[in-house]
Amino acid sequence: MISFTNTIHIERPVGEVYDYLADLEHTQEWNWAITKTRKVTPGPVTVGTRYLQTRSVPQPANEELVITALEPNRLIEIDGILAQFPAHLGYQLEPSGAGTALTNAVDLHTEGALRLIGPLLRSRVRQSVADNLDKLKSLLENSSRSESASRTERSGKTGSPLDRRIAWRR
Repeated sequence: MISFTNTIHIERPVGEVYDYLADLEHTQEWNWAITKTRKVTPGPVTVGTRYLQTRSVPQPANEELVITALEPNRLIEIDGILAQFPAHLGYQLEPSGAGTALTNAVDLHTEGALRLIGPLLRSRVRQSVADNLDKLKSLLENSSRSESASRTERSGKTGSPLDRRIAWRR
């Protein structure tokens, strides 16, 4: 088995991080190995909701994922086959200052000859997951800044009062 955890701090409230993560259709926005994730269970996301996911790395594959645990603003757990490995993923969220501490736990079950190379793969897989979490952090933190900037632009309140007067005269 390949097991590891990664923890990051995201400068966004727990509720926003949870809402984004709980909708697995966002996965391709921050996971470089995933090209598409589609919810196939109708209705809201609950325990038992199923997704089909298309992976491009390490080789093209279609994968089925199922939400196995949801605790709003606290925990998301997912089971499925990832890159041919039976997998269990957990995302634990905790308030941390004005942001969120996000811990991602990964268990990939290796069988046969892969058991022998599992320990060698662990560091590479863990680093790839850490890179994806860094992208998630950047995406969530930067989207909040751009949303804030958009609201400011729509309200016409950009820059100092002098800057606004100059812009108005143009």
